[in-house]
Amino acid sequence: MIRDFCRPGRSPVVASEAVAATSHPLATAAALEILQAGGNAVDAAIAAVAVQSVVEPHMTGIGGDGFVIYAPAGGPVLALNGSGRAPAAASVAALAELGVTGEIPRHGAHAVTVPGAVAAWTRLHADHGRLPLGRLFERAIRYAEEGYGVAPRVAHDWANDAALLEKDEGCRAVFLPNGRPPRAGERHAQPLLGQRLRDIARDGAAAFYTGATAESLVAFLRARGGLHTLDDFAAAMDGAEYVTPIATDYRGYEILECPPNGQGLAALMILNTLGGFDLSEGLDDASRHHLHAEATKLAYHHRDALVGDSGPEVAATLLSSDVTEALRRRVDPARAQPPVLWTEAEHKDTIHLCVVDRDGNAISFINSIFHAFGSVLLDPATGVLLHSRGTSFRLVEGHPNALAPRRRPMHTIIPGLIRKDGRTVCPFGVMGGQYQAAGHAAFVSGLIDRGMDVQTAIDAPRSFAFNGVLEVERSIPDATVAELERRGHKVTRRADPLGGAQAIWIDHAAGLLVGGSDARKDGCALGY
Repeated sequence: MIRDFCRPGRSPVVASEAVAATSHPLATAAALEILQAGGNAVDAAIAAVAVQSVVEPHMTGIGGDGFVIYAPAGGPVLALNGSGRAPAAASVAALAELGVTGEIPRHGAHAVTVPGAVAAWTRLHADHGRLPLGRLFERAIRYAEEGYGVAPRVAHDWANDAALLEKDEGCRAVFLPNGRPPRAGERHAQPLLGQRLRDIARDGAAAFYTGATAESLVAFLRARGGLHTLDDFAAAMDGAEYVTPIATDYRGYEILECPPNGQGLAALMILNTLGGFDLSEGLDDASRHHLHAEATKLAYHHRDALVGDSGPEVAATLLSSDVTEALRRRVDPARAQPPVLWTEAEHKDTIHLCVVDRDGNAISFINSIFHAFGSVLLDPATGVLLHSRGTSFRLVEGHPNALAPRRRPMHTIIPGLIRKDGRTVCPFGVMGGQYQAAGHAAFVSGLIDRGMDVQTAIDAPRSFAFNGVLEVERSIPDATVAELERRGHKVTRRADPLGGAQAIWIDHAAGLLVGGSDARKDGCALGY
């Protein structure tokens, strides 16, 4: 499918040796530099995410979590769970005693699980990296200590969160220099974050989870009512865990995701449901968005009721043929329906990057602090901004995602990978919080059902059925919206676009790589 060159847009990047795609041009450039210096896909991904932790501070950082799917050339596909766990003293009952019921507040210490990103980066690097961490962090350290120019989409998002940043002393000092958010093109620096990266490059994960940094973070959180201890941080140092990917077949392609506690299971459930319908290029747009919405509502309903820190067990059931057929029967092509569980019984902000290197190693890498600027808690002594992933826990005893000691919450962040005939053909990912599972399914459908290249599939107009509303981007025509409303959807138009995405297609026959990066963000794909 060739784009209209008379309209604004992007062409996919085509290269023969290697490609990196991220949501920020400085991160993509850092990845490409590492690839050209002899680093592999893992090295390039770590260099890129370190840069993004500086230049996209509202999206990601060392105070967050990460997941990875890594497909080494000729080897089995690996998944790495780098999500953090709740403190050992945390439970539904413990928070109730402190007066916290209903849900965990975002702006507070209970929203912070022990961050898992640094443990994931260092384990992945130790097992599969080639160049030293100090080399990989060079660009990120320079941008943190000497400053970088704020990109337009970053500035837009930053300005939207100014009122939140005002609430925290540490955030005000770092993210509201001169009393306001930096504007596009202005310079911003985080010297303390640069020092933390230097420490990690020298001493590995121990620099974050033990010693002065851990002591400062624990004291900072406990002063705000947190239940964190030095033992919780020390236990997290080796907490990144290799897990077996889960997968489903979608029209002859194998789609791989990380198992729960991530929501990749929901993406596979959406695809399983859509597999019973014709979504080829001839289908009208209203029907396409309608079918995606109905499949999404069903999958997310199951996710919210049944998915937590449960590993692959629940996935085997929810991806079974019996469940898939039950969900397909629930979809009315002509009318929006309320979602129910397959048993018929009712139960009451992020970055992604991908790299393929000259040897054919492919990585899909996602790192997040959840909400924009996470918990909006920044420790002034360390410069570490802490994520808000603990808000995903349910404060309901017996729920699969209930807060419990050292439990990991259900995660929205999910890397993805596509294989065909036993070979990797596409690392990909979609950012956007809750949207990610729905975005994975829409992207895969664009590639496989409509024959789009990766850039066109990324660019396609998006919709998202969530919390009883069908959100649509402004690029979706009024006539399509009217037809969706006629079918029973409550439709709202979004002021900002839905998420962002990166992907690299591996054309084995031609010996070429085709990269795409979302124009909804500042980033790009580059190759050589």
